[in-house]
Amino acid sequence: MIKPLAASIAVMLSVVALAACSKKSEESPAASAPPAAPPPVVATAPALPDTEWSLHGLDVGEQRYSPLDQINRDNVDQLGLAWSFNMYTRRGVEATPLMVDGTLYVSGSWSMVYALDARTGELKWFYDPQVERAFLAKGCCDAVNRGVAYKDGRVFVGTYDGRLVALNAYDGKVIWDVQTTDREQSYTVTGAPRLVKDKVVIGNGGAELGVRGYVSAYDIETGEMVWRFYTVPGNPADGFESDAMKMAAETWTGEWWKYGGGGTAWDSMVYDPQLDLLYIGVGNGSPWNQKVRSPDGGDNLFLASIVALDPDTGEYVWHYQTTPGDTWDFTATQHIMLAELEIDGKPRKVLMQAPKNGFFYVIDRATGELISADPYTSPMTWATHVDMETGRPVETPNARVFDGKNVSLPSNAGAHNWPAMSYNPQTGLVYLPTMVFPVRFLEPTEEKDILPQQGYWNVGFDRMGNATPKIPEAELAAMIDRDFSGRIIAWDPVERKIRWAQEPGRPNAGGTLSTAGGLVFHGGLGTKVVATDAVTGEDLWSSDTQTGAWAPPITYALDGEQYIAFAVGFGGGLAAEGGPVAHSWQVRNISRVLVYKLGGTHKLPPVPDDNREMPKPAPVTADAAAVARGEVVYQRHCAYCHGDGLRTGGVTPDLRWSNESIHGIWQDIVLGGVLETRGMVSFAEYVSAEDAEAIRQYVLAEANRLYRDKHPAEG
Repeated sequence: MIKPLAASIAVMLSVVALAACSKKSEESPAASAPPAAPPPVVATAPALPDTEWSLHGLDVGEQRYSPLDQINRDNVDQLGLAWSFNMYTRRGVEATPLMVDGTLYVSGSWSMVYALDARTGELKWFYDPQVERAFLAKGCCDAVNRGVAYKDGRVFVGTYDGRLVALNAYDGKVIWDVQTTDREQSYTVTGAPRLVKDKVVIGNGGAELGVRGYVSAYDIETGEMVWRFYTVPGNPADGFESDAMKMAAETWTGEWWKYGGGGTAWDSMVYDPQLDLLYIGVGNGSPWNQKVRSPDGGDNLFLASIVALDPDTGEYVWHYQTTPGDTWDFTATQHIMLAELEIDGKPRKVLMQAPKNGFFYVIDRATGELISADPYTSPMTWATHVDMETGRPVETPNARVFDGKNVSLPSNAGAHNWPAMSYNPQTGLVYLPTMVFPVRFLEPTEEKDILPQQGYWNVGFDRMGNATPKIPEAELAAMIDRDFSGRIIAWDPVERKIRWAQEPGRPNAGGTLSTAGGLVFHGGLGTKVVATDAVTGEDLWSSDTQTGAWAPPITYALDGEQYIAFAVGFGGGLAAEGGPVAHSWQVRNISRVLVYKLGGTHKLPPVPDDNREMPKPAPVTADAAAVARGEVVYQRHCAYCHGDGLRTGGVTPDLRWSNESIHGIWQDIVLGGVLETRGMVSFAEYVSAEDAEAIRQYVLAEANRLYRDKHPAEG
């Protein structure tokens, strides 16, 4: 959900306008912690054998359920911080850590990898893949990374610039480093690699920026590519890589290949050793708007699909498409879990997924047969139900009406996005973070919005359809509190209904971990991590992290003690593209690892107050038409990083706060690329000097409006 010009100006300003502040917060030693209080009396708990978390989802089915129960309903209130570690960057953190042989392996932004002592948090080694910051303009959703893989003394990480790297687990030295993408195209890698027998598998992102999706498998020992499976067909004139691509091409119309097609598999993958199948979740089209990429309709396989592959060859086995002819960015890249459930009195090997589109799917993982599909969120404006005979959603009459007025729910943010769900076989429930995040789409109004351009954020819609209304900040905040929300729900996949649901709050519920202690651990509202009763949904414990917590936590045991580990740090796509919603949270980024245990007494240092005063902006010197044009160009190019209506979650700068020096070199920044090494590349290919100035005048207009809102006495 982040974008180019946005990406650019975003990073630029954070570097120049807030240079001094940023440098100090990232490089200065942390303030001394106050003296520790006496340790509390900890309830008696049985000692545990050492227990690792060596796979992304703990078990091969990625259920994210732990049998550890030393921390439970009765004593979770005695949970305290054991240690913390601050990462070296200030961007979004989305990683699932791994713990192997007393070492915690966790990735941060810019694909950096930290090896930490799992007992103390001491840094053992650090790996920086040296990703060029200009790659930020090639990505969608911040320079995040969702985790590493581990096997036989090797740690594997996908890098933002499209590489797959094997590291020595004991010292962090590079064993091999392969490029998995064309660096000239707008591919990025943010997902965690997955291990399949003697191979490591990785996907990629970039659908919004004109690429063609695929998944690749590499030999664990050598780094040589073993196979590659494309998720959408290429140009028929070039021939097809497989029979699956020939079949898929029959479901497309027009000249889709000129737009890339999309279908990037940027997150979920899971290997099934029982059936020897690899399941991948496929993303959205390029562009989103089907009328542009496939004007005469069609299902557009394998967009928004779960695809089963032969793990040895990468050959197609079966697929199920959750959203045929996707036009809303309803990816099926969300977490896939494997389980065995009793359905109609018979055991069934199933996979479960809650993709963006709002339906919870239970699918026979041997055949791809749909077992159930039910809405897990409300309201839904695009479909009423899934037809069980055809397996297709039944769309509402207004589902594809994009007039800038019709509300789309779920939105491209999804009813559920990348934060992982978990399944507890004791309760039979899936613990799922959900959102209500309405948007309004508008059909393209300029030719530029429908041109197939590599590296250009062409979603096929006019971004003005979702422009932030120009109302006072207090009114805007009230609107957000009314219309946008998030919560954790407990979903029964057998009975096909919600067993409990938390009261809705801000739409930032994090990924979940469930345990045999009867608990669900997850990121909470604002700056908290939370432990919730798995049966009742009651919150039993929370801890202030001083930042946002989106990534799912893990648990492990060492020396008879159970630990809960969170990787936290507000950021990602929603922090930027979330616009006024993310802006209203006022959550800062502090990228860190937090590890808890019973009786932990470690304290976080206090967060310095932000007492900055907004500089009084210069007056607008352009006429109203130029300012209006600036808003249009801004929404098209910049809003993806700097937020709708110039409101950002804080990881990228609020352009309304730009000082005189920034305005003085505006053209050099936007067109000249003087801050390319910081991620702000040149937009000369997409934006004229006149339009760049129009953007600046729009920024000044909104800055003055905000300043008057903050200083009403000045008139």
